[in-house]
Amino acid sequence: MMRFIKRLIASAMLSLSIVGAMVGASYGQDKVVRIGFQKYGKLVLLKSKGTLEGRLKVAGYQVIWTEFPSGPPLLEALNVGGIDFGNTGEAPPIFAQAAGTPIQYVAYEPPAPKGEAILVPKDSKITSVAELKGKKVALNKGSNVHYLLVKALEKAGVKYSEIEPVFLAPADARAAFERGAVDAWVIWDPFEAAAEAATGARTLADGSGLVSNYQFYFASKKFLAADPKIVDLVLAQLSEVDDWAKGDIRTVAEQLAPAIGLPVPVVEVALKRQSYGIKPITDSVIADQQQVADAFFALGLIPKQIRISDAARRPGS
Repeated sequence: MMRFIKRLIASAMLSLSIVGAMVGASYGQDKVVRIGFQKYGKLVLLKSKGTLEGRLKVAGYQVIWTEFPSGPPLLEALNVGGIDFGNTGEAPPIFAQAAGTPIQYVAYEPPAPKGEAILVPKDSKITSVAELKGKKVALNKGSNVHYLLVKALEKAGVKYSEIEPVFLAPADARAAFERGAVDAWVIWDPFEAAAEAATGARTLADGSGLVSNYQFYFASKKFLAADPKIVDLVLAQLSEVDDWAKGDIRTVAEQLAPAIGLPVPVVEVALKRQSYGIKPITDSVIADQQQVADAFFALGLIPKQIRISDAARRPGS
């Protein structure tokens, strides 16, 4: 991983003076990179540390940060040109690519299967995934947990058509879960950890042995083609923050907790379940992601077959 970080830094720094001179000569003012982020993750840490702004300024760029409640609306913003860069779990980009969104996978984080789970209320009589047949299950449509639900049902011998999916954003799903309007909730951290702590929610299944639960980083095709060195610079800064975070989880939890409105112990639990290491896209990761896409097409969740490799930036490109 250190070689990857050094390559990104070297690649980005090599062109900083050239990019800065070109921007100054051509535009007379800073250009902008617009980054979409969710309430939790490495991009939140990068934003809070404030180091990216200084590095981009040298290159003649400013950064605009925009928060999104989940991956699907983030990628929709990328589709309409509202952002240039962002990250989501493994399912949102598949729905986005099938809808024609011009995304490019540029990096990923290793699997974190315990960072998402199917939860039931603490007093629920449901004790297995098989018992979800005929039940209402809340989830964010097109999010990373969509694939977890598909695979968990498959393993339990339950058809996806035999449950009643209730598509809700995390905040609305939590409310429905607490008032008993749904029987189960498929959710990711830190919402998962928060529900466990606040409601005593039980885990029917997490991603272990079922799904990878990758986190992916994306750039729009247009931005990547125009400013690849800036994408490398953002990834290099993310890698530095990631290295710091994995070595000091308690401090990271204390820093993140106020920003996301959760108690420090809850954030710490979530951080311990996530993975660390920003890595370039590989053939193996593309193959894993293709399996997700093929499963969604087979279930009729996306309208056409897609090739993940068509949207993947390879190392050195």
